[in-house]
Amino acid sequence: MQIRRVVIIAGLLLGSVASAQTTLTVISHDSFEVDKALVAAFEKANAARVRFVKAGDAGELLNRLILTRRAPLADVVYGIDNSLLPRARAAGVLDAYRSPALKAVPAAYRMDEANGTTLLNTVDYGVVAFNYDRAWFQKAGLALPKTLDDLKNPAYAKLTVVSSPATSSPGLAFLLASVNQYGEAGAWNWWRMARAGGMKVTRGWSDAYYKEFTRNGGKFPIVLSYASSPAAEVFYAEGFNAAKLTQQSPTGNLFLPGSTFLQLEGVGVLKGAKQPALARAFVDFMLSGGVQADIPTRMWIYPAVAGTPLNPVFKFAEQPKTAPIKPALLANPQRLIDGWVTNVLRR
Repeated sequence: MQIRRVVIIAGLLLGSVASAQTTLTVISHDSFEVDKALVAAFEKANAARVRFVKAGDAGELLNRLILTRRAPLADVVYGIDNSLLPRARAAGVLDAYRSPALKAVPAAYRMDEANGTTLLNTVDYGVVAFNYDRAWFQKAGLALPKTLDDLKNPAYAKLTVVSSPATSSPGLAFLLASVNQYGEAGAWNWWRMARAGGMKVTRGWSDAYYKEFTRNGGKFPIVLSYASSPAAEVFYAEGFNAAKLTQQSPTGNLFLPGSTFLQLEGVGVLKGAKQPALARAFVDFMLSGGVQADIPTRMWIYPAVAGTPLNPVFKFAEQPKTAPIKPALLANPQRLIDGWVTNVLRR
């Protein structure tokens, strides 16, 4: 009987320790992925458990953070980009933290440098760009569009799907690029003509790429995605062999002048985090060598830390020069989103 009591007490103590284990909650957009073995190593090193919460596309993610800022849903956030940062800053959802590892990120890819207070540490970057389905265009015998003006015409607009600037970071990136190219009045006119011509607008990138793009069974052979997406198409093709790469990806980029945008994605500590020290450790973790090397073939974007190796398949990921976006546009993207809703979506 005495032995049984000792076993029960020991079991209760162990249960108490397990239930008291510190939990770090990480909230992100739906596209976030990281190697489970790397997460397990972080948990072991910090004697903690990591819980992940996915909150839709990046725009939806930020909306949820703003709506719940008095009772934060998590301790740390990944996936807010440079187009959404001004809104996050204005809403006060982030606490300042600059990781020591950020010094390995080239200055051109850092955010908040001009403000002097780091709210987001850049983890990765990519170029938002249109992609097209090579086989579809070859079969149709249709020439590729060469300009954004071409794309607004019905001949190409009806072939195009983009994600919404109001709920998607690629959509907002393209909105910024289009306003940068045409000015506000010109951009509203472009969007109205493109929609009237048949361009489809989806809620997020996943719907556009995985449901509406012809490569995935949809009806639209032109999709707003990333310059690195053709590399992912090769990587996931049946029989992929990094040592015997094919000559061409089944998809290509349409680097139409004025259509591309350099997107920087970051990680930051949420204001009101229950575990601020662990949250800062997770920020450092995202900039560590293991995670940086894991990023390219898991999320198909470039790691921010200089010198991180890339899979050979990234030869299919072009890095075009992007037109600099006027600082005034980046300072208050929400005003442009509101303008887009009023002048495009509701007309």
